Amino acid sequence: MYVFLAVYLTIYGGAHLYLLRRTLKAFELGAPFPAFFLMLGLFMVGAPMLVRILERIQLEAPARVIAEIGYSWMGCFFLFLSASLALDLFGLILKAVGQMLQRDLSFSEPGLVAASLCIALAASIYGLFEARHVKVEQVVLESTKLPAGVGRLRIVQVSDVHLGLMVGRPRLEQILAQVAALKPDLLVSTGDLVDGQMDGLKGLDTVLATVRAPLGNFAVLGNHEVFAGVGPSVAFTTRGGYRMLRGEAVAVNSYLTVAGVDDPAVRYRQKEKGSAVSEKEMLEKVPQDHFTLLLKHRPAIDPGAQGKFDLQLSGHVHKGQIFPFNLITHLAYPAKMGLSRFGTSWLYVSRGTGTWGPPIRVLAPPEVTVIDVVQRVMGNEQ
Repeated sequence: MYVFLAVYLTIYGGAHLYLLRRTLKAFELGAPFPAFFLMLGLFMVGAPMLVRILERIQLEAPARVIAEIGYSWMGCFFLFLSASLALDLFGLILKAVGQMLQRDLSFSEPGLVAASLCIALAASIYGLFEARHVKVEQVVLESTKLPAGVGRLRIVQVSDVHLGLMVGRPRLEQILAQVAALKPDLLVSTGDLVDGQMDGLKGLDTVLATVRAPLGNFAVLGNHEVFAGVGPSVAFTTRGGYRMLRGEAVAVNSYLTVAGVDDPAVRYRQKEKGSAVSEKEMLEKVPQDHFTLLLKHRPAIDPGAQGKFDLQLSGHVHKGQIFPFNLITHLAYPAKMGLSRFGTSWLYVSRGTGTWGPPIRVLAPPEVTVIDVVQRVMGNEQ
């Protein structure tokens, strides 16, 4: 915890110091602007920590207000920083070209800062719009494991909804309306259904329970459920009509098995105990003629489990949520977004359905995923 706090303050605080000082210098702003910028930076850097403190002492209303302000600023600030770095690089290239051509092609410092700020503001406004318009992504997979008479198995996936202070009842009702319209046979949540605290969830379990799939609703733990507390998170999800799979495989019918594993964060928290069963051991007990669906929050394939399931559904990475952070998440989790194949197994990585932290998404629209598993036509190879 202390290491994370130190890293957060160093990176986020340092970035504020750099950009705010650069802005003051670029526009030659004197008193009272330095003092104002300092107080603004201190408040915004401390806002996420203040939100957690207010949540813990059950002051939900002020926590929500500060969260809206602090996290919206965070998104805009990261875009400002990214735009500044990109324009600085572009400026260096232009300067080098100008030297070769013996012409001055450089930008002025005020121009660079102003352009960066305009890009950040425009992208933030667009990001607010993008985050609230959930796309339906459709995938079709062929399988020989569907019995005669079952023409299609429709699986609908939500992931990383992050219900809480920032994502509340209106967003949940919007998501569920889209899910219900898709008429899933099976509905799954691949982790982070709730955010890092249990605040803002009153009544949302009842709303969640209004959409039930004929073959069942299933869920697994994400890292944020662990942060909020495994016990309360499991209880909330169960009241919402989902069966939580924690290192177990459930035969839904004569041809379908759904398996799920805990997020690794469970093992990292000493007070919580995760399943001791490995993915390989769990899946080896599943009948080979069943279509096996594996729910796993993080998009990583266990080498020992590869080939022992038909489709793994994951989330976690949000596609970075705000461009260009997808480049960073790709370094941590190289699996591509969407559908990819690993031998005889498939992996689908969702961009997530809600938002974490900043209530914006830039070039990473939220999604509800519908996977139609259909009977493989004889001679048709995937």
